[in-house]
Amino acid sequence: MRVLVVGGGITGGVLALALAQNNVEVVVAELRETLGGVGHGITLQGNALKAFHAVGVYDELAEHGFAFDKLRMFRADGVQLMEMPAPPMGGDAVPPTMGALRADLAGILARRVREAGVDVRLGTTVTAIDDRGDEVVATLSDGSTETVDLVVGADGIRSAVRSMIGIDVQPKPVGMGIWRVVARRPAAMDSSGVYYGGPKFKAGYTPISDELCYAFLLEENLDRAYVGEHPNGKILKEHGQGYGGVWGEVRDSLADDAIVNYQYIEAILIEGPWHRGRTVVIGDAAHACPPLIAQGAAMCAEDAVVLAEMLTSGAPVDAVLPAFHARRIPRVKMVLDNSLQLAEWEIHPDTPGADPGRIMGQTLGALCAPA
Repeated sequence: MRVLVVGGGITGGVLALALAQNNVEVVVAELRETLGGVGHGITLQGNALKAFHAVGVYDELAEHGFAFDKLRMFRADGVQLMEMPAPPMGGDAVPPTMGALRADLAGILARRVREAGVDVRLGTTVTAIDDRGDEVVATLSDGSTETVDLVVGADGIRSAVRSMIGIDVQPKPVGMGIWRVVARRPAAMDSSGVYYGGPKFKAGYTPISDELCYAFLLEENLDRAYVGEHPNGKILKEHGQGYGGVWGEVRDSLADDAIVNYQYIEAILIEGPWHRGRTVVIGDAAHACPPLIAQGAAMCAEDAVVLAEMLTSGAPVDAVLPAFHARRIPRVKMVLDNSLQLAEWEIHPDTPGADPGRIMGQTLGALCAPA
């Protein structure tokens, strides 16, 4: 089997590695000039860690990250409301949760992909897909062509592959934006924490190493000039006033010129088939959820491991693709629907019956089932 993977992020990296480990010839076309990741942090639930364990990168990631087994919820002033144990979604081989730097995860995946013999084409993407029934001839932006058994679009929420195969589903704004920053980890921070009831939608943090943490603030969509990474520490500190406890300690520790990432939060779900012929989209190209349950990377990594498992089972590609969609859609739709419900409650906190803790607990409990 020969597979072209378009996109070398978490989804494409895990898929390429899983396939190569099963003797599949893989070409990765990545538009960026490097496979490195952005610098802010990421919260990885146990099911994400299980996927990384399946492709052999968990142990190295664990050397850099910070593992924990609970989530704490606070009032804006720092008074604890509840502590919720993190379910063992990844089984016994991995911890319930881990914080890490995205750049560490991306770097480990990039090196392991190359070590596995994957043909990585940087600064390159697909420009045309010619599906001939029993094979696909893909034209790349460098003018070369690749004849493969399958093309996989792992090229993110604004997937070009999705558009090229005629799936006209576009991401929609959720109505909130997120500030992210890496800072020194206070000694008292030993798990993720989220703060409710303050002047913005929500604040929170995750420890990502012995020395560092990742803090975030959710608020309304701001001017597009804020989008991206900028030395906006002073602005984040101003917007984060009104929160106490450990989050307030992290905020106050930031330099005025600290590098801060701000992004609009968007969501997308292709409810119908994710494939056309021998081309399929997975990960954020097929489903991207708000980061309210910290399941974005997990759903992407699960997609990659499950698709690789099914492709190397001996079943024909044209049977695998619909079966893959049928297996994945109930799980990713549950995560997306519940994440959107949480976002709605955080935008409108006075909604009768709003119960974020219940939704989070039910979702994480359900995700203990195998992917």
